[in-house]
Amino acid sequence: MNQKLERMKELSALLTEASRAYYQADDEIMSNLEYDRLYDELAQLEKETGTVLAGSPTILVGYEALETLPKERHEAPMLSLDKTKSPEALAEFAGDHVILLSWKLDGLTVVLTYQGGTLVKAVTRGNGEIGEVITNNAKVFQNIPLRIPYQGELVLRGEAIITYPEFQRINEEIDDAEARYKNPRNLCSGSVRQLNNEITAKRHVRFYAFALVKADGVDFQNSRGKQLDWLRSQGFEAVEYRKVTAAQVPETVQWFAEKIQHYEVPSDGLVALYDDIAYGRSLGRTAKFPRDSIAFKWKDETMETCLREIEWSPSRTGLINPVAIFDPVELEGSTVSRASVHNISILRSLKLGIGDRITVYKANMIIPQIAENLTKSDSVEIPGVCPACGGATEIRSTTDAVETLYCTNENCSAKKIKSFALLVSRDALNIEGLSEATLEKFIGHGFIHTFADIFHLAEHRETIVQMEGFGEKSYANLIQSTERARETTLPRLLYGLGIPNIGAANAKLICRSFAYDLDQIRSATAERLAEIEGLGEVIASSVVDYFADADNQRVLDELLLELHVEKPELSGGVQQSLTGKTFVITGSVEQFANRNELKAFIEERGGKVTGSVTKKTNYLINNDTASASTKNKKAKELGIPILSERDFLEMCGAEDHAG
Repeated sequence: MNQKLERMKELSALLTEASRAYYQADDEIMSNLEYDRLYDELAQLEKETGTVLAGSPTILVGYEALETLPKERHEAPMLSLDKTKSPEALAEFAGDHVILLSWKLDGLTVVLTYQGGTLVKAVTRGNGEIGEVITNNAKVFQNIPLRIPYQGELVLRGEAIITYPEFQRINEEIDDAEARYKNPRNLCSGSVRQLNNEITAKRHVRFYAFALVKADGVDFQNSRGKQLDWLRSQGFEAVEYRKVTAAQVPETVQWFAEKIQHYEVPSDGLVALYDDIAYGRSLGRTAKFPRDSIAFKWKDETMETCLREIEWSPSRTGLINPVAIFDPVELEGSTVSRASVHNISILRSLKLGIGDRITVYKANMIIPQIAENLTKSDSVEIPGVCPACGGATEIRSTTDAVETLYCTNENCSAKKIKSFALLVSRDALNIEGLSEATLEKFIGHGFIHTFADIFHLAEHRETIVQMEGFGEKSYANLIQSTERARETTLPRLLYGLGIPNIGAANAKLICRSFAYDLDQIRSATAERLAEIEGLGEVIASSVVDYFADADNQRVLDELLLELHVEKPELSGGVQQSLTGKTFVITGSVEQFANRNELKAFIEERGGKVTGSVTKKTNYLINNDTASASTKNKKAKELGIPILSERDFLEMCGAEDHAG
């Protein structure tokens, strides 16, 4: 059964990726025959197992927006668990009985109900007595089976979570640092309780079953472990557990403690539960807690150290966060030397001063935090100027009276993080190792103020190699990448400047039109630029306005001193036979190594390549000229010629192309 479920997951992923490529990117990664064969195999496995996994291509779940989430009372109150931080207490709890030790997941508890093998209801824990009905949202969780083999009424509990990698991905898409989510639990709670389940689907919520409430007619041999194993056989992902005796508790707790260092699922401890169902039920409950289970919270390891510095780290929103730098200590298996203090209010409450003795720990064994200030000298001065730009700072209070520090300079280099990120991006100078997060750190340290400063990072070697996430090797790779970037082309440079409305394709058009002469481009009039096919007045004005700014000219001049801009040989070069022609490329290519090479071939001859078929498109290139793809249909509707590569090369006067 498990092998069949694993194969179903594999098939579902393959078919979903093929559909996405075909319908969204007009790209075929498998033939229709192969797709149909795999689809039939999946459908047969679903029939054999009686299980349909979430996201299966054989079933579509529609998106639906609700005005409110209805509330519903649970049949039995969902109690909290009593807690301990002592492994000895867990062993005492076990006594002479076998217990299950499993993860205590840090998300949102959800109760699922299935009838006749179909998911009919999902309700959040709420306050333990009344929860919110989120059935619509649960149907788009990544791993919940929508149909299962068991045909009776099944009620189970589990935790909806968002993994750390997914949490990081979502936060990286939010420009405003203050708007980012504080932890995966908060993000998950908001995602599960959305009124529009299309938003929920994009958050990639997962569900881990941890308790079976009802499944009449199934013999679980009086074992909670067998209940979890049975849920797995129905297509659910169940929480990982270990079956142990009292004597095995310490080593098993240690096993979980080591695993959590790299565990992608948020967990704030463990749960101990008697495997013997009848015995657990016989114990009853207190007014607050069930007696058949207990939660184990990680005991935070704390270390004493000395505060050496408060680093003030500006962000793109102007917010300046205090970061504590202290003598390195070993915590939970790794060396830490810095911890965010978050805001001015926390800084003041800790009464921090340079040289103070402080204790530090890792919240949930992951995030370094200051636990206590033992000396409380309260001597840290709040800077009056921004470390990135030297502009004036001010303290602002939020609605809940939390005080934060801000840079007031609208032109602060830290606020221009996106412009630096564009300059070093793949289609511009292509400097590897300079992510937005790294740029933000370097700007915060005052290493980078203008574009040219990127090529002087070697001056800050000693500091960089000590920074979190860096070392000698990553530093060396970064410097090598910046040195390689000194050799570039004018289209890459022009695109990297971040001129409004100038993408990589328009940058190439402009450079070709001015014979790759930057001086001519810098002094060009809007009328001259607007004459370039495909540009127009708006884009022309953007270029003129950019170069009319004296600061932009100064920054560019400084950057040019660091670069060698290659100028292509124009005499006897390729004829501009495709000037004024717009192409769209779809499907696989045969005469070229890939689509990008075909695109470069077109642009080298004066043509332009876009991503979608419109009235402005002159030709669609697709080797499968008779396919029923979206782009082929659109081209036929608009009367746009569909060319194979052979047709295209013949039109260009080239019988063949050697890639």
